[in-house]
Amino acid sequence: MILLQIVLCIFASKYFKMKYLLMLLLLLHFSLGFSQVKNEELPNGNAKKEAPKKAPKAAFNQYRIITLQKDTTYVDTSLTIKKEYEYNYLRKDIFGLLPFANEGQTYAVLDFGQKNFTSFPEIGFSGKQFNYLGVNDIKYYSVATPITELYFKTVMEQGQSLDAFITVNTSERFNISVAFKGLRSLGKYINQLSSTGNFRFTTSYNTLNKRYFLNFHFTGQDFLNGENGGITTTEDFESENGAFSNRARLEVYLKDAKSFMKGKRTFFDHNFRINSKKGDNNLYLTHQFNYETKFFEYNQQTVLSTVGEDENVKRFGDSYLTANINDHTRYNRMYNKGGVIYENSLLGKFQFFAEDFRFNYYYNRILVLDSGVIPSSLSDEIYTVGGQYEYRKNKWNGIFSYSNSISNQPMSNLDAKLNYKLNDKNQFVFQYQMINKIPDHIYNLYQSSYVGYNWYNDFKNEKINNIEATAKTQWFDAAIQVSSIRDHLFFSNDATDPQQQIISPKQYDKTINYLSVKVSREFKWWKLALDNTILYQQVDQEEDILNVPQIVTRNSLYYTDYLFKKALYLQTGFTFNYFTKYYINDYNPVTVEAFVQNEKKVGDFPMLDFFVNARIRQTRIFFKLEHLNSKITGNNFYTAPNYPYRDFMIRFGLVWNFFQ
Repeated sequence: MILLQIVLCIFASKYFKMKYLLMLLLLLHFSLGFSQVKNEELPNGNAKKEAPKKAPKAAFNQYRIITLQKDTTYVDTSLTIKKEYEYNYLRKDIFGLLPFANEGQTYAVLDFGQKNFTSFPEIGFSGKQFNYLGVNDIKYYSVATPITELYFKTVMEQGQSLDAFITVNTSERFNISVAFKGLRSLGKYINQLSSTGNFRFTTSYNTLNKRYFLNFHFTGQDFLNGENGGITTTEDFESENGAFSNRARLEVYLKDAKSFMKGKRTFFDHNFRINSKKGDNNLYLTHQFNYETKFFEYNQQTVLSTVGEDENVKRFGDSYLTANINDHTRYNRMYNKGGVIYENSLLGKFQFFAEDFRFNYYYNRILVLDSGVIPSSLSDEIYTVGGQYEYRKNKWNGIFSYSNSISNQPMSNLDAKLNYKLNDKNQFVFQYQMINKIPDHIYNLYQSSYVGYNWYNDFKNEKINNIEATAKTQWFDAAIQVSSIRDHLFFSNDATDPQQQIISPKQYDKTINYLSVKVSREFKWWKLALDNTILYQQVDQEEDILNVPQIVTRNSLYYTDYLFKKALYLQTGFTFNYFTKYYINDYNPVTVEAFVQNEKKVGDFPMLDFFVNARIRQTRIFFKLEHLNSKITGNNFYTAPNYPYRDFMIRFGLVWNFFQ
């Protein structure tokens, strides 16, 4: 019954206004509490309500959050500067990412080191992947009592952002959680609507004798964005003419285009210990399964764009249709990983595994063009074998894994990670990756109603060598990354007309060397604190292919104190963000991909926020003046050459935890 209530509540949020979801979750939370009251019968047959007994308060370590890799943290209701950084649409620290003007749009990547390298191919369409929750983004739980968390934040215009979550253990060995994150924001510019949803359901189970463990999750996610193609005349924006302070008056390239992606995933990971009792030597059977489908659509009713009063522009070149463009891309994948683990209390864990990866990436037609035949699909079966060694002893923790393809498609992955924990305040992590990566599908095949957006390629695998070293100490945090990339894949613009975007994939056959150094340090004095993070990046390449800002920095000066007899904890201050000028990647709506441009530099503008945050018991309230200096420093702020960054605005919201 509890499970039914939860599922109905979350799915109701998909079809009703978000303010009603808050009410539903409150009712659900309290119904879980009242359902624990026991009744007993009196001799006359009437029910006598037993007064509930006050249970002992659960300890914080009884509210666990567990990753797929078995790393464990705990539910945290504190208010720190880190919580301020995580109070955003992605619910994580976005240092190194620059959001577009409306909530729920894509991001400009300032920190190339954030890119995760995987050897298996992905679908592509990277602009839709920032908020797409992957397998490793899903968390599992074990809680002493039911927990509800509500996240709410105002948006740019006409909408709201909400993330609602509940988890409960029906027994010590069985947990379920349900969550839904929904967003609707109209935005300040023409045709900039964002409407997204992330539904998650998880369950964890283990047998009484702890021989069998299971983690399962299901996700359903969808992302709809109005695609306006950017403003047509940046001079109007930069002129600071009061007539254009209403951003809806700025002319855009596309007034009725939109992009849409949805995906569903069923995943489980389970293992069984063969020996009946756990001892110094143990043998396990493991299995992981992942089936996922994705669908991408680009829709544009009006093909011609209007620039000025009478100039018509074919923004994406010639098209086969004069109106109502509707491009569809479909994708599904199935992944199985089976293995055997031998565990020795002295030597560690030895795992041997085999992987079966199958995909279908397809369209509904074959195109016969002057340039050649564009097939309707890509599909393949990739088989790999590999091994992993894990060592955990005293202050050392290491994981070393290697896998190699045994099918026609070449692929390999070597990953070594070593963690040394000196004490609770000082630890060091070293990682090395050598990856032979299969290209993402969008590079090899794409079909569109636009003539220049049809291609079929057979690109080489990307070769990536990556070394990282991280130190988290009581004095500062520091990280250094050195990467060497060969056969790097990217998009560039082939159009000669500056008003057009006709992008296509390319492969750079020379080596790109990348270096980054990031240092963080917080200084505290009295009730004041200064938190600093600075990133330095350098790229060695013969052509400007991988472009990054040399310096990215974030500095927060804030004050904290208890008020009202310590009933309220206050946090208030300023956050300063800045990055140096560089050739930032442009954005293409047809493929929702970033592409390389070397015509306009963006950056060198400060972004100053003022915030007042408070915590009352388990409730954290956030109030922020975003980009408050925008009226002073001038309209020179962009996230891409034709896409202005956010103007000054006032936003507020809260994160509210309920413990039963």
